[in-house]
Order: sequence, then C-alpha cells, then structure tokens
Amino acid sequence: MIAVIGGSGLTRLANLEITRRKIVRTPFGEPSGPLTFGHIGSQEAVFLARHGYGHTLAPHEINYRANLWALHAQEVTRVIAVATVGGIAPSLGAGMIAIPDQIIDYTWGRPWTYFEGAEQPVTHIDFTYPYDEETRRMAIAAARDAGVPVVDGGTYAAVQGPRLETKAEIDRLEGDGATMVGMTGMPEAALARELGLKYAALAVVVNPAAGRGASARSVSIDDIGRVIEETMGGIRLIVAKLVERHAGS
Repeated sequence: MIAVIGGSGLTRLANLEITRRKIVRTPFGEPSGPLTFGHIGSQEAVFLARHGYGHTLAPHEINYRANLWALHAQEVTRVIAVATVGGIAPSLGAGMIAIPDQIIDYTWGRPWTYFEGAEQPVTHIDFTYPYDEETRRMAIAAARDAGVPVVDGGTYAAVQGPRLETKAEIDRLEGDGATMVGMTGMPEAALARELGLKYAALAVVVNPAAGRGASARSVSIDDIGRVIEETMGGIRLIVAKLVERHAGS
C-alpha cells in the first residue's frame, strides 16, 4: 500500500474516498493522528496529517518515529511526503513543485533513529541518496500524466523551526548547496530508510526564502497561505496519478 503524509496546507486529501480511520499504537508513542484509509480511484491508500488534523503540531513537536512506524505496521511499502518549502535557488519561484533528490540536516534534539538503547545493536544505514529514486521517478511521471509541471531534483535544507530563517541563515544554506528550505524533511526521510520504506517528497515552494525576491525585506505569511491554496490542487492530481502508478508497480 502507498501512504501520503500531508504537510502544511494538506491536512486531508479531498480526492480520497474514506473507508475507515484507525488509531495505531506504537512503541514510540502516539502518531500525529489516526491513519485515514480510503481509495483514490480504485486504488487503496492511507493518509496521515503530519502536523495533526487540526495543524497543531510544530515541526519540532512531531513524533516522526511514531508516524513512520504506524505506517510501516499497516504494511505500507511506499511513502510520498508533501511539504512546503521556501525557494533558495532563483529557479524555485513561489507556486512551483520540486521533487528533491538530496537533503542536508540542520535539525537538532529530535529523536532521529530506531536503533538506540541497550538492547539494540549498532546499525548504520546507507543514506547516500536519501530519497528513493524509483519513487521519485514515479512522482515525476505522475506529474507529467497529470499535466502539472515539476522540478526534477534539488537539495532540501531541513531546519529546526518553527520560526522562519534569517537572511544570513539562508545565505549560509545556499553556500552549503541547498536549493530549498523546510522544517520537516528530517528525521522523516532517515526513519523511512531505517524501516525500508520507499520514500520521496513533493516540495511545494510557497515563498522565496528570506532575503530573496519578494521576501527581500520580509516574508509575507498571507502570501504563503494564498500560494498553498493555489498549489494543492496540483498536488492532489499528482498524488492520484502516483497512486495509480504504485498499484501497477
């Protein structure tokens, strides 16, 4: 089964025909909310709102371990994560959708692994390419099928939040090679890899990053909300086509 994790602006999937909801208990505590099962077209999928269904969980408060564990326990094999980002690269304007292929982790203090504790052996995972390439390619093809333009590739800088960044911080991230910035990409991607889940992200650019373009002096929260509303229709179209492609894979 395929799972969709919704970020800011996507607390539900309007095109998901809901069949049931399930509260899942995990060894790592409570997930962000119940899992919502249903069908998109004739294919089954499960949805989870990363920030909670009332959007009440800040990025650093999300129980990423419980979220991924809950999905894995339902025999999910593929995860598509939707996230909002600020565009650092000039080519990533507000309203664009990117499918990143790299990530840099600047977060701190978040439980980031399942492999810890006295009973756990030391375990290392390969994270050279943090996003599953097969799933990325499926997402790109799904966007083409849906007629929604996307940017193939990019480096996601995962920052702590919940505040937005300073211009100097964005300058630093750009110097490090980041092309977009968000707050929820890690440890989500690494936890998915530890569980063997095929994970990729749809990154919705909702504003130029601090100090860039229209955000040269300040970031407009009102503009972010408007862009989210305008862009999520395209995300739903991509997700629907991606669910179809997963069923045939």
